[in-house]
Amino acid sequence: MSEQFDVIIIGAGPGGYVCAIRCAQLGLKTAIVEKRDTLGGTCLNIGCIPSKALLHASERFEEAGHHLADLGVKTSGVKLDLKAMMKHKDDVVEANTKGVEFLMKKNKIKHIKGEGVIEGAGKVKVGKDVYEADSIVIATGSDVISLPGIKIDEKKIVSSEGALSLPKVPKSMVVIGGGVIGLELGTVYRRLGAKVTVIEFMDNILPGMDGEVRKEALKVFKKQGLEFKLSSKVTDAKVTAKGVDLTVEPANGGDAEKVTAEVVLMAIGRKAYTDGLGLDKVGVEMDDRGRINVDEFFETSLEGVYAIGDVIKGPMLAHKAEDEGVVLAELLAGQSGHIDYNCIPGVVYTWPEVANVGKTEEQLKEEGVEYTSGKFPFMANGRARAMNAVDGFVKVLADAKTDRVLGAHIIGPGAGDLIQEVVSVMEFEGTAEDIARTCHAHPTLTEVVKEAALAVGKRALHN
Repeated sequence: MSEQFDVIIIGAGPGGYVCAIRCAQLGLKTAIVEKRDTLGGTCLNIGCIPSKALLHASERFEEAGHHLADLGVKTSGVKLDLKAMMKHKDDVVEANTKGVEFLMKKNKIKHIKGEGVIEGAGKVKVGKDVYEADSIVIATGSDVISLPGIKIDEKKIVSSEGALSLPKVPKSMVVIGGGVIGLELGTVYRRLGAKVTVIEFMDNILPGMDGEVRKEALKVFKKQGLEFKLSSKVTDAKVTAKGVDLTVEPANGGDAEKVTAEVVLMAIGRKAYTDGLGLDKVGVEMDDRGRINVDEFFETSLEGVYAIGDVIKGPMLAHKAEDEGVVLAELLAGQSGHIDYNCIPGVVYTWPEVANVGKTEEQLKEEGVEYTSGKFPFMANGRARAMNAVDGFVKVLADAKTDRVLGAHIIGPGAGDLIQEVVSVMEFEGTAEDIARTCHAHPTLTEVVKEAALAVGKRALHN
C-alpha cells in the first residue's frame, strides 16, 4: 500500500520548501520530492546565494585594491585567491542547504529523494515507489536557455551555473544578455580582472526597468569599466583552442563583426522547467512559453494539482515563489490567502544596486495614468557622501489625484534594502505623504527615500 499524504510538493527550491513548511505548520501531512542531492533548488545551490557570495567577495577585493586609500586606509600587495573565494561561496551554499534540510526535519516533512512523476490526480511516482496525496504542488523552478545553435558546455560557453565555478579568471569574457544575471556575474569577473563586454539585443540594458534607471546604470557600469554592444545580436559561436569566436550583427540588420573572448556567459533568460513530470500524459495545460496555466488559486487544469514559482507566469523571483508557496499552503488548509503582484520588488545586486517595485513611468504613460514624480540623488545625502557612494537616485511615483504610491525605482547603495520601505507602504495603499511624514533616522541612506517622497510634492529639503 502506498504512503498517503495531505500534500506532496515536487521541487525543494524557495517556493517548494517554504510551501512545505507552511503546510506542516498548518497541520497538513507533507512530503517534498527533490532530485538534487541537496535541498534549496537553483537559488541556494547555483543561483541567488552563491552569486551573492561572489558579488560580496569581489566588491571587497576591488575596494581593497582601489578605493580604501580614498578613505585613508593604505593597502599594498592585495592579491586574489580565487580558490579561497570559491571555498567561501561553497561554504555559504552548504550552510544554507543544510539549514533547509534541518527545517524539513524540524517540521516533520518527509524528504523523498528522486525525480517525481505525476501519474494522475493524487499520485506521484518516485523511482519504483508511488505516493498518494490529496494535493500535489509543482514547484520545479526554471532552467537556463541558450541561443539557437549555440551549445552551453560549461567550460568556454557557460551558463550562470558554470560562471559560479570558473577555475580561473578569464582574460576576457563576453556576456550575452544585459539583464540581471548577466550584469551581476559580469561585474564579478570585471572586478576580478577580466575584460568584460556585454552584448544586448535591446538599445539599453535591464529591459523592462525604469528608463532613467537604465540610463544611469549604463553610465555607471561604463565608468566602472564594463564595455557594451547594444542593439546587437549573436548569430554564431565557434569554440576554438583559445576561447570562443562570436559573430555579432546589428539587431536591425547590417554588417557582422567578429568578437573573441576566452569565456562566453550565456545570460539571455530562463524557461519553466517541467521536464520529466509527465504533464502531457495527465493533461496539465501549458501556455505557448511552456509555463503551467493556473487559476487564481494556483490550481492547474488537473484537479488537485497546483503549481507555483517559476513554472507559472510572472517574474522568476525566489521571493515571489516563496509568497506563492505560503498563500497556496493556506488555501489548501482552508484559509484565505492573497498576493499583490504589483508589490513584488526586484533587485539587481550590482554595485551600486538597482531595485524597483510597482509601475515604471513608461508603463504609467502607456496606461494613461496621471502621476507625479519625485526624485532625489544620493549625492545630496550625508551618509552616502561619508560612504563615498554617491552614484544614483531614488524616484517615487504617485497618483496625481490620490497621492497613492504607484511605484519606486532606485539605483544606489543598499537599493535592495531601501526598496522594502516603499513595498510596505504600497501593500497598505499608502501615499507619498505617508513616507514623507514618517521620521527617518539621520544620517541614513533611508533619508533619500523620504526626500524623494517629499519631492513628489515639490518640497524636498536638501536638494
